[in-house]
Amino acid sequence: MAWDDARVYGERVSGVPDAVLWWSTSPAAAAAERRVLPDGCMDVIWADGTLLVAGPDTAAHVVTDRPGARYVGLRFGPGTGPVVFGVPAYELRDRRVPLADLWPGTQVRQLAERADEAAELGRSVGAVLEAAAARRLRAAPRPGDAALIRAVVDGVRAGVPVARIAEGAGVGERRLHRRCLDAFGYGPRMLGRILRMNRAVDLARTGMPFAEVAAVAGYADQAHLSREVKSLTGVTLGALTR
Repeated sequence: MAWDDARVYGERVSGVPDAVLWWSTSPAAAAAERRVLPDGCMDVIWADGTLLVAGPDTAAHVVTDRPGARYVGLRFGPGTGPVVFGVPAYELRDRRVPLADLWPGTQVRQLAERADEAAELGRSVGAVLEAAAARRLRAAPRPGDAALIRAVVDGVRAGVPVARIAEGAGVGERRLHRRCLDAFGYGPRMLGRILRMNRAVDLARTGMPFAEVAAVAGYADQAHLSREVKSLTGVTLGALTR
């Protein structure tokens, strides 16, 4: 994304399957603190010339950016990141690591050079990341249980009990849990909590009353919603919407 864009943050659906491209620029006047909410996803991030991988978080990750810091990231939906990065998701849970720790060093250096050149010329850094991710996905062996992973994501989003998801997939709960650790970094119940919380925050940011948010998102009541948001993000729902 060219850096003449005046927005502090933006995103769009990527051409890479199950991915979103995003970009961010910190205010130039002073260091800025931002709270990255857990979302069940994994990202590859170009951060002013450095290539990083953000693993799946179990709680909000608070970052203090230097003034004018620039980022471009490719966010992979639940279960896709491990295929791109070549490691189980649980190995990266709550971690930020250099991409060079996961991919061959020569490959990462070449990718960094292409991304830096794009940034200097005002071209799309995101397109460079997308091309690299697409190549990895084409070359990587597809998980044999991709349908199971999709069933878990769809099931927990719909509020289906884990026991019923496992029964419908024809697997035991322990096996399901182990496969979820590989795919998402944590078990299906934790994934469900995180996805439901994100839906609630999105609804609240539209101006929907919190009591209605709780009912629509599937919480027992507004107090339950408040406890879950505070547990997963460290702040209140009101603070997030402000």
